[in-house]
Amino acid sequence: MLSHRRAAAYHCLLPYSGRRIDVTTTNRVRRPAITVHRVRHLPDDDRALVDNIPVTSVARTLVDIAQIVRPGQLDRAVDAAERRGVLDQRAFDDRKLPRALRTALAAYHDPGFTRSELERRFARLCRDGGLPAPAMNTWINEQEVDAVWEQEGVAVQLDGFEFHRTRAAFEDDRRRDAALQVAGYSVLRVTDGRLADDPAGVLTAVRSLLTSSSSATDRSTSSPNSSRSAIAS
Repeated sequence: MLSHRRAAAYHCLLPYSGRRIDVTTTNRVRRPAITVHRVRHLPDDDRALVDNIPVTSVARTLVDIAQIVRPGQLDRAVDAAERRGVLDQRAFDDRKLPRALRTALAAYHDPGFTRSELERRFARLCRDGGLPAPAMNTWINEQEVDAVWEQEGVAVQLDGFEFHRTRAAFEDDRRRDAALQVAGYSVLRVTDGRLADDPAGVLTAVRSLLTSSSSATDRSTSSPNSSRSAIAS
């Protein structure tokens, strides 16, 4: 049956336009232009049909591609499986999972409500970087904030291109940032591209804001008029 990248494409988990055809089988076969992955046993739970074509199941496909694609691609595949309603966590219970897939699945189940792959990637970056977990999708002064450390007064807005590319969205983003700043929050905007290309820089920026906000709070403890809670109220 079709497997790996080709199966991921058939399940609509990841696009694939390459010429390579991966097939998983229990038989000893050789075919020109086909990469054969021979296994001793292929249980029924690992088998599926897509348009009457035998392919590996969603769970088996995710296990297979976890060893050959980049972490970001694996995240997108897991997110696509969830959005399509075919991500069954029970299907992974008795499997030996590659570390990358364990990480991707754990990120999806991070405590804190996340709505998108971008938010889950950011939550995982904070966790892996040793930062305290932010509250996700929290309402502050009648507006929703993607990630916030309320005690430190730090808010992060995550910008995907699809929803932030128009002039109206640009103006609305600045209005929202201003309202948060008036309420005493330090605001950082992180684009999808920056999170993908410079995760270390994003982590450094967030850590710096959390550290400076904590220091400022310590210095102003004796002055009630300078506290963020006083400004917000």
